Amino acid sequence: MKRALLGVVAAGLLVVGAGSAVADSWHRMGSLNTAGASFLEGRYRFNPPQRNHGSFEWNGKLSDTRSDGHNVYMLVRVESHPWVRYEGKQGKTVVLHHSNWDGAQRYTEDAEIRVCRNRGSLRPDNCSYTKKFTHRR
Repeated sequence: MKRALLGVVAAGLLVVGAGSAVADSWHRMGSLNTAGASFLEGRYRFNPPQRNHGSFEWNGKLSDTRSDGHNVYMLVRVESHPWVRYEGKQGKTVVLHHSNWDGAQRYTEDAEIRVCRNRGSLRPDNCSYTKKFTHRR
């Protein structure tokens, strides 16, 4: 009887642990593209409160796809705060891995991300559509 009870408890702990691992796992973001810039192999996850400030963590490859002398950048925002800008390199591909969070909250629930090409001060920048992510705990 004790062995059967221990087996049930062990199986329950295994199921709970597997559920937690799935909740913290990386998800594919897909690609973001605009004229002259692309963000490829994008992945993201919403961290639990005890890891990295409960942040929205993301990574991928930011590419400048044109040799036109303009730079590319990523825009990310969480919980409707102002956009945070991450610069790329002209004519190159750079790997980005960042975490964004709101210091007043225990964990992040909403995030938005997009890729842009800086076209200088006289013309507006080209940006991809904004991809939105929501995580409800």
